[in-house]
Amino acid sequence: MELILWRHAEAEPGAPDAERALTSKGVRHAARMGAWLDRQLPEGCRIFVSPTVRCVQTADGLGRRYTIHEALGTESTPEAMLAACGWPNHRFPALLVGHQPQLGQTAAMILAGESQPWKIRKGAVLWLRGAEAEPDGDPAFIKLAVGPELIGKLR
Repeated sequence: MELILWRHAEAEPGAPDAERALTSKGVRHAARMGAWLDRQLPEGCRIFVSPTVRCVQTADGLGRRYTIHEALGTESTPEAMLAACGWPNHRFPALLVGHQPQLGQTAAMILAGESQPWKIRKGAVLWLRGAEAEPDGDPAFIKLAVGPELIGKLR
């Protein structure tokens, strides 16, 4: 299974937290990353998005249908996020649009075996590939990690 973690783009400060919208820079970055992801995502990829405004706006940059899922909210845990998408055993890949520190903790749990405070930059994507079904399969590894500022340089 492939798991793509996409941190929401830059958002305005303020409260209430769940209603914070993207900045104009964040909207541009979400559109740029979304266009690139749209060309790269595997067939059948499922898209799950935090219910916060900034995550919904980030996902809108992709231009595909998605499911808003509470398990990706600001109070979630890596375990809840992984359960929501069926990692590592679902037959289709998943894209999760969410927040720090949960996305970094989720990546650490997959790659290091325990939740750690890893950082994923605003608007960036971390693409993980899980182990093969065989017991001696390779461990999960990073396929790609990229920020929105590099998208124009990738072909």
